[in-house]
Amino acid sequence: MKPILIIKAGCTFPSIAKRFGDFEDWILAGLGLPRTRFVVKAVFRGEALPAPGSLSGVVITGSHSMVSEWEPWNEPLARWLPAAVAAEIPLLGICYGHQLLARVTGGEVWPNPLGRQMGTAEIRLTAGAKKDPLLGGLPKTFLGIVAHRECVRQPPPAAVVLATAAHDLHHAFRIGRCAWGVQFHPEFSEDIVRAYIEERRALLEGEGRDAAKMLASVRPAPQAGTLLQRFAGIVKDDEGGKA
Repeated sequence: MKPILIIKAGCTFPSIAKRFGDFEDWILAGLGLPRTRFVVKAVFRGEALPAPGSLSGVVITGSHSMVSEWEPWNEPLARWLPAAVAAEIPLLGICYGHQLLARVTGGEVWPNPLGRQMGTAEIRLTAGAKKDPLLGGLPKTFLGIVAHRECVRQPPPAAVVLATAAHDLHHAFRIGRCAWGVQFHPEFSEDIVRAYIEERRALLEGEGRDAAKMLASVRPAPQAGTLLQRFAGIVKDDEGGKA
Protein backbone atom coordinates (compact mmCIF):
# COMPACT_ATOMS: atom_id res chain seq x y z
CA MET A 1 0.00 0.00 0.00
CA LYS A 2 1.42 3.37 -0.99
CA PRO A 3 1.97 5.90 1.80
CA ILE A 4 0.21 9.23 2.28
CA LEU A 5 2.60 12.18 2.26
CA ILE A 6 2.27 15.11 4.66
CA ILE A 7 4.21 18.06 3.29
CA LYS A 8 5.24 20.00 6.38
CA ALA A 9 5.55 23.66 5.43
CA GLY A 10 6.46 24.92 8.89
CA CYS A 11 6.02 24.43 12.64
CA THR A 12 3.64 25.87 15.17
CA PHE A 13 4.87 28.02 18.07
CA PRO A 14 6.86 26.10 20.72
CA SER A 15 4.36 27.02 23.44
CA ILE A 16 1.51 25.57 21.36
CA ALA A 17 3.49 22.49 20.33
CA LYS A 18 4.20 21.75 24.00
CA ARG A 19 0.47 21.64 24.74
CA PHE A 20 -1.05 20.25 21.56
CA GLY A 21 1.66 18.85 19.27
CA ASP A 22 2.50 20.18 15.81
CA PHE A 23 0.68 20.63 12.49
CA GLU A 24 1.19 17.07 11.31
CA ASP A 25 -0.08 15.64 14.62
CA TRP A 26 -3.39 17.48 14.25
CA ILE A 27 -3.72 16.39 10.62
CA LEU A 28 -2.94 12.77 11.45
CA ALA A 29 -5.56 12.79 14.20
CA GLY A 30 -8.14 14.26 11.83
CA LEU A 31 -7.48 11.75 9.07
CA GLY A 32 -8.01 8.89 11.50
CA LEU A 33 -5.71 6.43 9.72
CA PRO A 34 -2.81 4.44 11.25
CA ARG A 35 0.35 6.54 11.59
CA THR A 36 2.25 3.83 9.73
CA ARG A 37 0.36 4.92 6.58
CA PHE A 38 2.17 8.28 6.52
CA VAL A 39 5.47 9.83 5.65
CA VAL A 40 6.20 13.42 6.74
CA LYS A 41 8.63 15.62 4.82
CA ALA A 42 9.66 19.01 6.21
CA VAL A 43 10.15 20.85 2.94
CA PHE A 44 10.98 24.12 4.70
CA ARG A 45 14.08 22.33 6.02
CA GLY A 46 15.03 21.12 2.55
CA GLU A 47 13.82 17.53 2.86
CA ALA A 48 13.33 15.94 -0.55
CA LEU A 49 9.90 14.78 -1.70
CA PRO A 50 9.19 11.28 -3.03
CA ALA A 51 7.98 10.78 -6.59
CA PRO A 52 4.26 11.56 -6.87
CA GLY A 53 3.55 8.14 -8.35
CA SER A 54 4.82 6.45 -5.18
CA LEU A 55 2.05 8.02 -3.07
CA SER A 56 -1.65 7.39 -2.46
CA GLY A 57 -2.41 10.91 -1.18
CA VAL A 58 -0.88 14.24 -0.17
CA VAL A 59 -1.72 16.84 2.52
CA ILE A 60 0.11 20.20 2.69
CA THR A 61 0.15 21.82 6.12
CA GLY A 62 -0.20 25.43 7.11
CA SER A 63 2.83 27.61 7.86
CA HIS A 64 3.84 30.85 9.52
CA SER A 65 5.60 31.75 6.26
CA MET A 66 3.83 33.84 3.61
CA VAL A 67 3.38 32.64 0.04
CA SER A 68 3.75 36.21 -1.24
CA GLU A 69 7.17 36.33 0.44
CA TRP A 70 8.36 33.46 -1.73
CA GLU A 71 11.19 31.52 -0.07
CA PRO A 72 13.81 29.34 -1.81
CA TRP A 73 12.45 26.11 -0.31
CA ASN A 74 9.24 26.66 -2.27
CA GLU A 75 11.01 26.21 -5.60
CA PRO A 76 11.07 22.38 -5.55
CA LEU A 77 7.38 22.43 -4.55
CA ALA A 78 6.57 24.70 -7.48
CA ARG A 79 7.81 21.93 -9.78
CA TRP A 80 6.52 18.97 -7.75
CA LEU A 81 2.92 20.05 -7.07
CA PRO A 82 1.78 20.49 -10.70
CA ALA A 83 3.15 17.00 -11.43
CA ALA A 84 1.18 15.57 -8.50
CA VAL A 85 -2.00 17.31 -9.71
CA ALA A 86 -1.46 15.97 -13.23
CA ALA A 87 -0.96 12.46 -11.83
CA GLU A 88 -4.41 12.74 -10.16
CA ILE A 89 -3.19 11.84 -6.69
CA PRO A 90 -5.71 13.02 -4.06
CA LEU A 91 -4.21 16.21 -2.66
CA LEU A 92 -5.35 18.65 0.02
CA GLY A 93 -3.70 21.99 0.73
CA ILE A 94 -4.63 23.67 4.04
CA CYS A 95 -4.23 27.46 4.55
CA TYR A 96 -0.62 28.00 3.38
CA GLY A 97 -0.98 24.78 1.38
CA HIS A 98 -4.16 26.16 -0.21
CA GLN A 99 -2.41 29.38 -1.18
CA LEU A 100 0.70 27.57 -2.40
CA LEU A 101 -1.36 25.22 -4.59
CA ALA A 102 -3.14 28.25 -6.06
CA ARG A 103 0.08 30.08 -6.86
CA VAL A 104 1.94 27.19 -8.51
CA THR A 105 -1.07 26.41 -10.74
CA GLY A 106 -1.50 29.96 -12.02
CA GLY A 107 -3.38 31.85 -9.28
CA GLU A 108 -2.40 34.94 -7.30
CA VAL A 109 -1.78 35.15 -3.55
CA TRP A 110 -1.40 38.43 -1.66
CA PRO A 111 -1.93 39.82 1.84
CA ASN A 112 -5.65 40.14 2.46
CA PRO A 113 -6.70 43.82 2.23
CA LEU A 114 -9.14 43.16 5.09
CA GLY A 115 -6.25 42.19 7.34
CA ARG A 116 -5.46 39.18 9.49
CA GLN A 117 -8.28 36.82 10.46
CA MET A 118 -8.17 34.50 13.45
CA GLY A 119 -11.05 32.65 15.09
CA THR A 120 -14.23 31.29 13.52
CA ALA A 121 -15.65 32.27 10.12
CA GLU A 122 -18.90 31.53 8.31
CA ILE A 123 -18.17 29.74 5.04
CA ARG A 124 -20.63 29.33 2.18
CA LEU A 125 -20.48 26.67 -0.51
CA THR A 126 -20.85 27.77 -4.12
CA ALA A 127 -23.09 26.11 -6.69
CA GLY A 128 -19.96 24.40 -8.03
CA ALA A 129 -19.55 22.49 -4.75
CA LYS A 130 -22.88 20.68 -5.00
CA LYS A 131 -21.39 17.54 -6.55
CA ASP A 132 -17.84 17.94 -5.28
CA PRO A 133 -16.49 14.69 -3.74
CA LEU A 134 -14.87 16.49 -0.78
CA LEU A 135 -17.00 19.53 0.07
CA GLY A 136 -20.28 18.51 -1.51
CA GLY A 137 -21.54 16.73 1.59
CA LEU A 138 -21.13 19.76 3.85
CA PRO A 139 -24.03 22.12 4.64
CA LYS A 140 -24.45 25.08 2.31
CA THR A 141 -23.28 27.34 5.17
CA PHE A 142 -20.97 26.14 7.93
CA LEU A 143 -18.38 27.42 10.40
CA GLY A 144 -14.65 26.94 9.95
CA ILE A 145 -11.66 27.81 12.11
CA VAL A 146 -9.31 30.31 10.48
CA ALA A 147 -5.86 31.78 11.19
CA HIS A 148 -4.25 33.61 8.26
CA ARG A 149 -3.13 36.94 6.83
CA GLU A 150 -2.94 36.13 3.12
CA CYS A 151 -5.57 34.97 0.67
CA VAL A 152 -6.05 33.67 -2.85
CA ARG A 153 -6.82 36.93 -4.63
CA GLN A 154 -7.18 35.24 -8.03
CA PRO A 155 -7.84 31.50 -8.33
CA PRO A 156 -5.98 29.43 -10.91
CA PRO A 157 -7.56 29.49 -14.40
CA ALA A 158 -8.46 25.79 -14.18
CA ALA A 159 -9.90 26.00 -10.66
CA VAL A 160 -13.51 25.44 -9.62
CA VAL A 161 -14.26 27.74 -6.67
CA LEU A 162 -16.11 25.68 -4.07
CA ALA A 163 -16.54 28.01 -1.10
CA THR A 164 -16.52 31.69 -0.28
CA ALA A 165 -16.57 33.84 2.86
CA ALA A 166 -16.87 37.51 3.73
CA HIS A 167 -13.13 37.71 4.40
CA ASP A 168 -11.99 35.45 1.53
CA LEU A 169 -13.91 35.19 -1.74
CA HIS A 170 -11.95 32.12 -2.86
CA HIS A 171 -12.03 30.13 0.36
CA ALA A 172 -11.85 26.69 -1.25
CA PHE A 173 -11.25 25.38 -4.76
CA ARG A 174 -10.58 22.21 -6.72
CA ILE A 175 -8.21 21.69 -9.62
CA GLY A 176 -8.76 18.70 -11.85
CA ARG A 177 -10.31 15.57 -10.41
CA CYS A 178 -8.92 15.49 -6.87
CA ALA A 179 -6.66 18.40 -5.85
CA TRP A 180 -8.22 20.76 -3.29
CA GLY A 181 -7.23 23.89 -1.42
CA VAL A 182 -9.09 25.13 1.67
CA GLN A 183 -8.32 28.34 3.54
CA PHE A 184 -9.89 27.19 6.82
CA HIS A 185 -8.18 24.77 9.20
CA PRO A 186 -10.08 21.47 9.54
CA GLU A 187 -7.28 20.24 11.81
CA PHE A 188 -7.59 23.07 14.37
CA SER A 189 -9.62 22.67 17.54
CA GLU A 190 -11.23 25.58 19.39
CA ASP A 191 -8.47 25.34 22.01
CA ILE A 192 -5.74 25.52 19.38
CA VAL A 193 -7.11 28.65 17.72
CA ARG A 194 -7.61 30.26 21.14
CA ALA A 195 -3.95 29.49 21.88
CA TYR A 196 -3.02 31.16 18.58
CA ILE A 197 -4.97 34.29 19.46
CA GLU A 198 -3.25 34.44 22.86
CA GLU A 199 0.16 33.88 21.26
CA ARG A 200 -0.50 36.63 18.72
CA ARG A 201 -2.29 39.00 21.13
CA ALA A 202 0.34 41.78 20.95
CA LEU A 203 0.54 41.52 17.16
CA LEU A 204 -3.23 41.55 16.77
CA GLU A 205 -3.67 44.53 19.05
CA GLY A 206 -0.85 46.31 17.22
CA GLU A 207 -2.90 45.83 14.05
CA GLY A 208 -5.92 47.38 15.74
CA ARG A 209 -7.74 44.11 16.44
CA ASP A 210 -9.54 43.27 19.68
CA ALA A 211 -7.99 40.00 20.84
CA ALA A 212 -10.42 39.59 23.73
CA LYS A 213 -13.37 39.93 21.37
CA MET A 214 -11.79 37.44 18.98
CA LEU A 215 -11.35 34.95 21.79
CA ALA A 216 -14.94 35.36 22.91
CA SER A 217 -16.22 34.84 19.37
CA VAL A 218 -14.57 31.43 18.83
CA ARG A 219 -17.27 28.84 18.24
CA PRO A 220 -17.31 25.09 17.56
CA ALA A 221 -16.81 24.11 13.90
CA PRO A 222 -17.58 20.38 13.87
CA GLN A 223 -18.72 20.22 10.25
CA ALA A 224 -15.50 21.74 8.92
CA GLY A 225 -13.62 19.33 11.17
CA THR A 226 -15.00 16.35 9.23
CA LEU A 227 -13.12 17.38 6.09
CA LEU A 228 -9.99 15.37 6.88
CA GLN A 229 -12.00 12.18 7.42
CA ARG A 230 -13.77 12.82 4.13
CA PHE A 231 -10.40 13.26 2.43
CA ALA A 232 -9.15 10.00 3.97
CA GLY A 233 -12.21 8.29 2.48
CA ILE A 234 -11.38 9.69 -0.97
CA VAL A 235 -7.83 8.36 -0.68
CA LYS A 236 -9.17 4.90 0.20
CA ASP A 237 -11.71 4.96 -2.64
CA ASP A 238 -9.01 6.11 -5.06
CA GLU A 239 -6.73 3.28 -3.98
CA GLY A 240 -9.54 0.80 -4.57
CA GLY A 241 -10.25 2.20 -8.02
CA LYS A 242 -6.62 1.86 -9.06
CA ALA A 243 -6.13 -1.63 -7.64
